[in-house]
Amino acid sequence: MKTLVIAEKPSVAQDIVRALTPVAGAFDKHDEHFENAHYIVTSAVGHLVEIQAPEQYDVKRGKWSFAHLPVIPPHFDLKPVDKTRTRLNAVVEQARRKDVDRLINACDAGREGELIFRLIEQYAFGGDEAAAPARGKAQRKPVQRLWLQSMTPQAIRDGFEHLRSDAQMRGLQDAARSRSEADWLVGINGTRAMTAFNSQGGGFFLTTVGRVQTPTLAVVVEREEQIRAHVARDYWEVHASFGAEAGSYVGKWFDAAWKKNPDDAEQRADRLWQAAQAQAIAAAVQGQRCRVREESKPSTQASPLLFDLTSLQREANGRFGYSAKTTLALAQSLYERHKALTYPRTDSRHLPEDYLAVAKKTFEMLAGGHQGHLAPHARKALEAGYVRASKRIFDNSKVSDHFAIIPTLQEPGSLSEAERRLYDLVVRRFMAVFYPSAEYQVTTRVTTATHEGKDYDFQSNGKVLVQPGWLAIYGKEADDEVEKKEGDSGKSLVAVRPGERVQHESTEIKALRTRPPARYSEATLLGAMEGAGKTIDDDELREAMQEKGLGTPATRAAIIEGLIGEKYLLREGRELIPTAKAFQLMTLLRGLQVEELSKPELTGEWEYKLAQMEKGQLSREAFMREIAAMTERIVQKAKEFDRDSVPGDYATLHTPCPHCGGVVKENYRRYACVGRSDDASLSGVDGAAEGCGFSFTKTPGGRTFSTEEAETFLRERRIGPLDGFRSKAGWPFSAELTLVPDEATGIPKLEFDFGDDAKAEQTGEIVDLSAVENLGPCPKCGGAVKAFGKSYVCERSVPTAQQPVPSCDFKSGQVILQQPVEPAQMRKLLQDGKTDVLDKFVSMRTRRPFKARLAWNAEEGKVGFEFEPREGGRKYPPRKTAAAAAAAKTTKSGAAGARSTGAAAPKTSKTAATAKKAATPVKKTAKAPRAGTLKPSAALQAVIGAGPFGRGEVMKKLWDYIKAHQLQDPQDKRSIRADDKLRPVFGADSVGMFKLAGIVGQHLS
Repeated sequence: MKTLVIAEKPSVAQDIVRALTPVAGAFDKHDEHFENAHYIVTSAVGHLVEIQAPEQYDVKRGKWSFAHLPVIPPHFDLKPVDKTRTRLNAVVEQARRKDVDRLINACDAGREGELIFRLIEQYAFGGDEAAAPARGKAQRKPVQRLWLQSMTPQAIRDGFEHLRSDAQMRGLQDAARSRSEADWLVGINGTRAMTAFNSQGGGFFLTTVGRVQTPTLAVVVEREEQIRAHVARDYWEVHASFGAEAGSYVGKWFDAAWKKNPDDAEQRADRLWQAAQAQAIAAAVQGQRCRVREESKPSTQASPLLFDLTSLQREANGRFGYSAKTTLALAQSLYERHKALTYPRTDSRHLPEDYLAVAKKTFEMLAGGHQGHLAPHARKALEAGYVRASKRIFDNSKVSDHFAIIPTLQEPGSLSEAERRLYDLVVRRFMAVFYPSAEYQVTTRVTTATHEGKDYDFQSNGKVLVQPGWLAIYGKEADDEVEKKEGDSGKSLVAVRPGERVQHESTEIKALRTRPPARYSEATLLGAMEGAGKTIDDDELREAMQEKGLGTPATRAAIIEGLIGEKYLLREGRELIPTAKAFQLMTLLRGLQVEELSKPELTGEWEYKLAQMEKGQLSREAFMREIAAMTERIVQKAKEFDRDSVPGDYATLHTPCPHCGGVVKENYRRYACVGRSDDASLSGVDGAAEGCGFSFTKTPGGRTFSTEEAETFLRERRIGPLDGFRSKAGWPFSAELTLVPDEATGIPKLEFDFGDDAKAEQTGEIVDLSAVENLGPCPKCGGAVKAFGKSYVCERSVPTAQQPVPSCDFKSGQVILQQPVEPAQMRKLLQDGKTDVLDKFVSMRTRRPFKARLAWNAEEGKVGFEFEPREGGRKYPPRKTAAAAAAAKTTKSGAAGARSTGAAAPKTSKTAATAKKAATPVKKTAKAPRAGTLKPSAALQAVIGAGPFGRGEVMKKLWDYIKAHQLQDPQDKRSIRADDKLRPVFGADSVGMFKLAGIVGQHLS
């Protein structure tokens, strides 16, 4: 009989095989596992299974209705994660083998690793016996736990000698399951309840909440509220120059008797709040001979600790502007594809205590490798004996599931510029932590002028680097690494003899204003998420969250991206700005008195109780009863609340009511006229009582107006086109909004304006385009294309006197993704098949501008995007056929935002003329593959065959494979999901389609 070992990742499975081979014999490698006479070793790739409500509790229709809430199933079923279904089947097949009589859980040493294994086991053998009856799939087999904090071969062998029993892991298993199910209950019920509440007035207004997502959003909203509430205050500083025998230096006045005021954080010892005070000080010190006292002492600065994922994301965001998501993707590529970094999804900044030998070997690799700028520092560290044991670096008590991110023993080959930057960042930090501290001489000098018996003190600071220590590794960047205090000059002060009197030379009074706190960037928000527990008052909850924070290093980037995707946050430059939708959610949670959803205390309370569960001090059943009760209370609060009276801090618009001239005020759901009272703020509750009846919703089409947009809409009676609306079916669209009089009451009401072309399409009203300029022939039917409404249309696509029933459907927007398309450009498109490069497109998904041509896609019969080759990108010779040449030049574009404007994503970019040629069979092109000379790598051969191929044929075969296996992400067509065959090619679980050509190029020779 054999033992099946299930690791969490393929790389760990390989490490286990290498460690066991000397003691258990050589392993044979199979597609999905390794095997010898005693062991079978396989792995997951993270989560292979996820929980779901049983079928009878899974509401398909009307799930956003209060009638079906709360959803609290008595147990949870499981479903495979779609993109890793093949891997799950392979692991289950091994687990059910008749010659396997024992399982070893070798997933990561922590709660999440325990959950990954337990769900796989439940899926394979029938169900969680504590929560649901077994389904009789197979007989459950004994389980033992391999608990590793170090991945050295000896540590792995020691772990196999000291396996933990299934009973020992019961507490951790219960905590893992409970956390997963609690997150599901709160997330599903909270999101559906808030969505149901917000959708009561009609339409569909998706309002997502979550235990981690919502407190993270609250952090950003609270900061924005502080910024908006900040009132700038004028203050003055007095700077003076003093002359000594050795030269001049500058000092800043400060109040030596000043004490911190807890009620006014803007008070400082060197700030004056009246200009007259500053002028009086300047006058008092004018021309004085001044006393000097100073203190000079040595100071040291140690290097920062090794990187965990969050600190790496923060550093990369601050230095290079990389988003947390981008940094994680780069680190994952360096780990999976290049084998150059250790596992990146870690929350530890330390190494195991038995890793000293590995660290020395890593320095030897760097000293003898091709990193020319770093090799001398690595050699110096080895020669000087810097690489030695230190609790600051090697500490088992501070290593959980994984240790810090460091370079591996494998030097990377060809890296992209972004990968190279991140690898360099990690290598420098790894070397720096072993180097000695930087040494400084720090001088604090106080210069005192006395006038009419009163002393006036000026402070000067100098900081001189004596021994660079670890800063030598950073070279010119050393100044950025120095943690300077306010007022440090970063250089030595001119010398002053003991007892010397210095002469006041000049004074400068600086008039300044206080500034609001800075908006969060991804770097600072990641820091706030990591340290969220510090803000909790309760000692036990704060202790429980001390090393947890909000989310995990592996999920924080996804949380931020999710908030941006749900339109709660906007990314502008490096700033994250909360939207009106975010403020509306916070108002709702406060008004419903379910603020626990927006507080880190909820996570702290869960962590405290889950820790008790791990120790056997709290039962899983008791915890889940509490979660169910909390879920029921949240839903009940939303059900019972009067939807029009949510209290909050609401705005009053400056523009008067367009119907009666009254005051328009905001309430939770609408902007409404409250009448022409002299004190309109007293009219009714939240401005919703008296008035002429004029109002408009704050969330038309599921998109929330900002106060500035509402003001513009009211003033101009029109706004747009705006993006971000969603139909009742959930499809995104763009539109203008307008105020039009109601036919019955005459009171203006909000309507979507899709243009005359849309009205004609709906009503069938005859349109006269005879006087409109013909821009060119329709690429579909040859009819005349003309401007009509907000689009360019074929004259045969609208009802006209000559043709009442339209026979064509060609249409392209006059504004596409905020890019105006001038008639001259549409003329080019119709004549040449494409426009010039246009540079004002704005992505609906990322809100970032991009450049592209509009091009006719004959295959799909739509206008789409064609992107210019990137500078420095590979340039390949064109194929011989016209159709293939056009295909090679085109990058397919996702068209989530383009569908609503008439643009689509072309698979190829053909001109109208080329399209006709391409549509005609050309026998000679069949010979093209024989002329190919490119040989695919082994990984690529598994997907497209051995070749040789031409480059165009490679891409065609790859796309055929992607389409045949339905690997385009249904939520984002521009993302390609990797199955087991594509993963070795991509080096990741998914890639953007724009990267395909570059990735494939690296697999061709």
